[in-house]
Amino acid sequence: RYFSTPERKFIIADTPGHEQYTRNMVTGASTAELAVELIDARNGVLEQTRRHGFITSLLQIPHVIVAVNKMDLVGYSEERFREIVDQYEEFAENLDIQDITFVPISALKGDNVVHHSDNMPWYEGSTLLHRLENVRTESTRNQVDFRFPVQTTIRPHQDFRGFAGQVESGKVRPGEEITVLPTGHTSTVDTITTLDGDLEEARPGESVVLTLEDEIDVSRGSMIVRSRNKPDVTRQLDADLCWMNEEAMRQDRPYVLQHTTRRTQAYVSKIVYRTNVETFHREEADTFRLNNIGRVEIETADPLFVDSYKINRSTGSFILIDPDTNDTVAAGMIRGVAEDVTPYGQRAEPGAETEKESSPNVTWEGLQIPREEREENNGHKAAVVWLTGLSGSGKSTIAKAVEDRLFDEGVQTMMLDGDNVRHGLSGDLGFTPADRTENIRRVSEVARLFFEQGNVTLCSFVSPYQEDRDRAKALLPEDVRDRFLEVHVDCPLEVCKERDTKGLYAKAEAGEIANFTGVSAPYEAPENPDVVVNTDADDVETCVDQIVEVLKNRGVV
Repeated sequence: RYFSTPERKFIIADTPGHEQYTRNMVTGASTAELAVELIDARNGVLEQTRRHGFITSLLQIPHVIVAVNKMDLVGYSEERFREIVDQYEEFAENLDIQDITFVPISALKGDNVVHHSDNMPWYEGSTLLHRLENVRTESTRNQVDFRFPVQTTIRPHQDFRGFAGQVESGKVRPGEEITVLPTGHTSTVDTITTLDGDLEEARPGESVVLTLEDEIDVSRGSMIVRSRNKPDVTRQLDADLCWMNEEAMRQDRPYVLQHTTRRTQAYVSKIVYRTNVETFHREEADTFRLNNIGRVEIETADPLFVDSYKINRSTGSFILIDPDTNDTVAAGMIRGVAEDVTPYGQRAEPGAETEKESSPNVTWEGLQIPREEREENNGHKAAVVWLTGLSGSGKSTIAKAVEDRLFDEGVQTMMLDGDNVRHGLSGDLGFTPADRTENIRRVSEVARLFFEQGNVTLCSFVSPYQEDRDRAKALLPEDVRDRFLEVHVDCPLEVCKERDTKGLYAKAEAGEIANFTGVSAPYEAPENPDVVVNTDADDVETCVDQIVEVLKNRGVV
């Protein structure tokens, strides 16, 4: 479907939220720059809402508008709208969505669709159309990494030899040095040709013909890139996969993998896990069936030239094709090269990673700019604020509010969130005691690096073991360890259960989720925390005041 306004043209992909339409959602979301998620104001956040949100996050759609519809049926209630916003924000803490806007509307009566509603004077934000017209979309394409998959070679006569294709990402100008993959041959861009004449620069999305100064081997399936900025070249992929075919996946049969303009034979060599879209938990699986989503390893017959989907949607995606029927059976999003992926169920023993010594051939690289100089330049000290507590206690909400307060005061901050690191840094870990320890070890090392860069780093993690939190603190230099603030986000278990809109506690109590902190896995409350905030008794601002006051008392800000 299409429509346009004087400001912008729109293409709409309508994707229902029911499970049987998961493949439709993935297809529609794969090229989207913005998602509009409709929520019935009477029902609030439902299972299909969570499924839409999960797929939006998985496919890295940068902007989301949550349109709370049918406000006329709830009396245009601000209280009901705020309740749904809170439900969605709590759910979205588990997702990798950077920009979420909430708009209360009545599609039937037009409230806040095009014009502001007289029925909701309490809402002061943008209308739905205004947001659609003004959201920035130019940032959705990678402008840095030049990738030019070759579609065909054009040779109308012996004096012209050009290579046609679409610039998937980055930019290129005549005179720049390039490399052709897979051969590795180098040359220089001579001209950038189109039907309307030569260009001084080719940008993402433009279809052009490149000519080179040298006669080198280039054909369909080759990729032209900058010599100093190359993608990974690999036959082994670590990827998220959505199965889209009625026939179940078979690991003993070859599929055709289509990546940009390149085709090759491929096998699904390993199923790492299948994702339960309702709970976001990982499950063991020996196959994928229609609408299943999970993580796999894939081996290809020929090398591919790939980037992570997170940084380049064009070169980070692929499809699998049944060679017998030519049907598309799966869509994939590349995480990276598969050599370091740990399969489901094969986890390190407790302490195995944390006690491992680094190689004697690796030395610590000192900082070019010492932390003390960065602190002087920033006008504040570095610190680590570590928030620990049960699921649903409000850790992420408070961490975000603290970051907002510090940012407004000109403080350089960085936030590390438990759910976000599970998408990448700790994407290969589960929730066994050993995996939890390894997860916190990795995060602690990252927090240490940000600390040495002069940042106030906010860490929001369940982090159930006191030993792991003590180890994180011990990474800081001894003379500044008072700038590691252990914050206990204290909230009664029963209150956390009441806040649990996803029903995770209920599933854990029913035995459907293993190793769930507070139910089937222990939580060790801090022995001597620097700050205790009670989210059951106090509001967010009060909790923020407590944390910021300690930072000021210790001379951080």
